[in-house]
Amino acid sequence: MRARIFQPARSAMSSGLAQTKCWVLEFAPAEARDVDPLMGWTSSGDMQSQVRMSFDSKQAAEAYAQEHGIGVDVSDPKRRKQNIRPGGYGENFATSRRGVWTH
Repeated sequence: MRARIFQPARSAMSSGLAQTKCWVLEFAPAEARDVDPLMGWTSSGDMQSQVRMSFDSKQAAEAYAQEHGIGVDVSDPKRRKQNIRPGGYGENFATSRRGVWTH
């Protein structure tokens, strides 16, 4: 039984970093999915692929996997450089602005 440990990326719909601080242990699928011929639904007999566990740190996730005999692949996140302007968003509307404000 294999699993992967990773830190989820931020949502593509916002620039916020909510739910990206925890580490996730997710099991790899053990069997392929099948299409039901009558209804056309996709199904699988693999129950472990539905399990997704959250941990506060990478070490806690690795310790859990080692304790339960689960082989893991650890993916470290790619850190992005912070884009913090000195004036911030409020600087766009400052009364002391020298240039013309345009889009």
